[in-house]
Amino acid sequence: QVQLVESGGGLVQPGGSLRLSCAASGRIFSINAMGWYRQAPGKQRELVAHITSGGSTNYPDSVKGRFTISRDNTKNTVYLQMSSLKPEDTAVYYCNVVVMVASGTAYFNYWGQGTQVTVSS
Repeated sequence: QVQLVESGGGLVQPGGSLRLSCAASGRIFSINAMGWYRQAPGKQRELVAHITSGGSTNYPDSVKGRFTISRDNTKNTVYLQMSSLKPEDTAVYYCNVVVMVASGTAYFNYWGQGTQVTVSS
C-alpha cells in the first residue's frame, strides 16, 4: 500500500557531502514521523536522524552538527543532508516513515530498500 524509494547514496571522500532522499507513495492519508537509520556490516541498525510531523528534529551525538534531516510534506519526501563525512559513516542507510494509509485508523512503520553510502579515499 505504501512504497518508499530512496536515492542519493554513493561513494564520497572523507570530508565530502551527500544528500539522501526518500519519497513515499501509495494510499497515504497522513505521515507522522520520518527518520533515517543506518546499518554497518556486523553492527546493529541505529538511528541517524528523526523529524516529527511538526518539524522537531533529533540526532545522535555521532552525527550532530554534520547531518541535517528535513521533509517536504507536499511531496511526502524526507531528506538527509550529510556533510563532513567520515569513514565510520559508511553503512547502508534506510529511511523510515510512519504512515496512516487512506481509510486507515492506525499508523504503521514503513522502510525504504536501503542505499549504500561509502566514505573512502
